[in-house]
Amino acid sequence: MNDKKIEKLINLEEKRQKEGVELIPSENYASSKVRKVLSSYFVNKYSEGYPKKRYYGGNENVDDVELLAIERAKKLFGVPFANVQPYSGSPANLAVYLATCKPGDVVMGQALTAGGHLTHGHSVSATGIFFKTIQYALKKTDVYKKQDLFDYDEIRKLAKEYKPRLIWVGATAYPLKFDYKKFAEIADEVDAYLASDIAHIAGLIAGGVHPSPVDYVHIITTTTHKTLRGPRGAMIMVTEKGLKKDPELPEKINKAVFPGLQGGPHDNQTAAIAVALNEALQPSFKKYAHQIVKNSQALAEELKKGGLNLVGGGSENHLILADLSPLFGPGCGVFAQKALDLAGITLNKNTIPNEPASPFYPSGIRLGTPASTTRGMKEKEMRFIGKKIIEVLSIIKNYFKKQGNNFSFWNLPKEKRGEFIKNFEKTIKKNRDIKKIKNEIKKMALKFPIP
Repeated sequence: MNDKKIEKLINLEEKRQKEGVELIPSENYASSKVRKVLSSYFVNKYSEGYPKKRYYGGNENVDDVELLAIERAKKLFGVPFANVQPYSGSPANLAVYLATCKPGDVVMGQALTAGGHLTHGHSVSATGIFFKTIQYALKKTDVYKKQDLFDYDEIRKLAKEYKPRLIWVGATAYPLKFDYKKFAEIADEVDAYLASDIAHIAGLIAGGVHPSPVDYVHIITTTTHKTLRGPRGAMIMVTEKGLKKDPELPEKINKAVFPGLQGGPHDNQTAAIAVALNEALQPSFKKYAHQIVKNSQALAEELKKGGLNLVGGGSENHLILADLSPLFGPGCGVFAQKALDLAGITLNKNTIPNEPASPFYPSGIRLGTPASTTRGMKEKEMRFIGKKIIEVLSIIKNYFKKQGNNFSFWNLPKEKRGEFIKNFEKTIKKNRDIKKIKNEIKKMALKFPIP
């Protein structure tokens, strides 16, 4: 018997994806081969343990799948060890803590409001609850110039003062390349483990358009579904430098994943990761990775032409972070997200460096090009999309002007902010220009099929 309700929702989601443009930098489209494997017979199996050391029988084929995924990961990233079992990125990162730290140990990571990730020690995360976390931020000034935005003197000062056991390098909202050597020098000075979270840029590293952390860090974690273009999953890798620091590190990682944090791995996911890794090993993937960056830079230039302030002065990877506070004041990223959604352009509100508002009402937007590049869009389409984004932002600006010259959303009492957003949504849904832009986006998007 068909499940009509779920079938309807699947069809609606398919329609949304095909008719719109996906600009959330942490999203992508897995290939049809990856998706096929996700629903294969491996979805039925249970396989606690590791290859050749399972707690259940009937795992001879699962063992070969996992070993194949491991070998492909090692080859793609040039590492001696890989664990492909983590369910997702956050559990993978938590496993690194479990393998290298004890509860209460000091760890360092990039602050969430500075573009870091929750699992790099934010206070609401388990990583911030069970460990003493020191957060480093970006430079206080000139964040819109094209320059390395990390204050290494400040990071070194914090590391020497607090002596962390583990330091994270990696981000979810940083538009530039990472200088892993400088982070490594700091970590080595205080004898800390250095873990690189490459979840966002794994595909760019595999494609040769972003520096690899392999020579500088001890541990690498990554999701498999962003620029790597695979299923939702994760991996943990140990480098040669990691083995020299601690020869038992691979065993500690394995024990942290299972039985430390997880039960049986999702074998269908492991098989799909193996397929995605094989796709990333092909020459065509390098062309794809290069196009991601070209598209991101083209989109960034168009947004700058439209008057937006971009963190880092643009983009060196797949991601763009725009500050909207000069247009609308602090805390107004949500209005851009909601209006652009209605126009068929999906991105997310995001904090900016030195955020003047809060993570709940951030002042920026985060956007990127992995998914649109997968569909075959290039610089021409990016410039078109950039123009449409600027048009939508102009519509929002006009709406704010009607509220009065001295109006400030961030200055509204907290209890009135939700009501103001609802009224904004009701009004903007009826806006003819928004509907016109949505039709233009739809017409363009349908020319580029989704895998």
